[in-house]
Amino acid sequence: MQNERTATDRIVVVGGGQSGADFVAALRMAGYQGLVTLVGEEPDYPYARPPLSKAYLSGKVSVDDLYIRPPAMYEQQGIDLRTGIRVAAIDRTARHVVLVDGERLPYAHLVLATGGRARRLPAPGLDDAPNVHYLRTLADVTAMRHRFVPGARLVVVGAGYIGLEVAATARQLGLDVTVLEALPRVLARVTAPQVSAFYQRVHTEEGVDIRVDTAVTGFSFALDGSVSAVELKNGERIDTDIVLVGIGLVPNTELAEQAGLAVDSGIVVDEYCRTEDRAVLAIGDCTSHPCGEHGGRRRLESVPNASEQARVAAATITGNPEPYTAIPWFWSDQYDVRLQTIGLSTGHDDVVIRGTTETGRSFAAFYLKDGQVRAADVICSPRDFTAARKLVAARARVGPEALRDLSVPLKQLL
Repeated sequence: MQNERTATDRIVVVGGGQSGADFVAALRMAGYQGLVTLVGEEPDYPYARPPLSKAYLSGKVSVDDLYIRPPAMYEQQGIDLRTGIRVAAIDRTARHVVLVDGERLPYAHLVLATGGRARRLPAPGLDDAPNVHYLRTLADVTAMRHRFVPGARLVVVGAGYIGLEVAATARQLGLDVTVLEALPRVLARVTAPQVSAFYQRVHTEEGVDIRVDTAVTGFSFALDGSVSAVELKNGERIDTDIVLVGIGLVPNTELAEQAGLAVDSGIVVDEYCRTEDRAVLAIGDCTSHPCGEHGGRRRLESVPNASEQARVAAATITGNPEPYTAIPWFWSDQYDVRLQTIGLSTGHDDVVIRGTTETGRSFAAFYLKDGQVRAADVICSPRDFTAARKLVAARARVGPEALRDLSVPLKQLL
């Protein structure tokens, strides 16, 4: 039983996000009865991040609705939950972590679920501007939400998922929204040009001013230090009341690096979520893990990846190792449009559109490599997404004309 264990049998989890919360739950479900300590830097119970840019920002849900597990679960399952405190260092030789208050927690296994942080936009005075915001945490949304009132002017820097989701929420709240993207199209890093064009059309129809191929060169400041205008390379100034920067995520790998663990765009792990130190595992957004579909390594930022790696790590520690083999998938909600993506489109040589991107708000884009279906973006069609998952998992060889033919259900192509 747990109370018969010693502190040296403890499993310490660093990070109170999706992967950390899912890991401790998976560990107990796998039958582990030893001491488990979950250390989270944020003061809140572990919560889901996807609703932050949508339902929570708009006020449709409360903090309690975001909790990944009921708060009572941690006590019921004997999880020593430490919130609002940071791990300052890892001593791999002595096998303990050091908290910022000096406390040392010995471990038998250490699980790094440190996640990531919003990438900052380097510009003089920007970090001190009270109306410039990033979106990664509850505190981030709390700091900005009171500014999202009808008629307020919002400039979003970056047209990735976060930027476009915030833009959609802001429009629904009645804000005047401008989105600035340095690349030639929105969602350029994750979707085909046809999908990018669709999302640009949707946002334009909803009243968002989308500017692509647009470089931000500076900011004008009011007397109180807030940003009053965003300056563009073409000399234009866009007056604003709020600036939201959504230019990506930086994985939190510093603890691992300081402890001498390998880092390559993320904490390097194998298919069992183990680092080079077999007493240390890593899971979630902070990891660089083998890519079974394309070879090499990859780092994913997604809830499904965090949850699956949590399950894999729990199985590894409890002596029932199972390799990570899940096909990546993602989703994004903007207005009434749900995008569901299965697989990675990296290296595709053909894109097949099923339906139309020019009218309506439902279609699918299939990414093929050497005639095989490798990935798919499915918009507003749960049934097609179910079929697309099976096609991608099977690396099915389906002719482009068959994929385009709306008279043939996708499930018949399996």
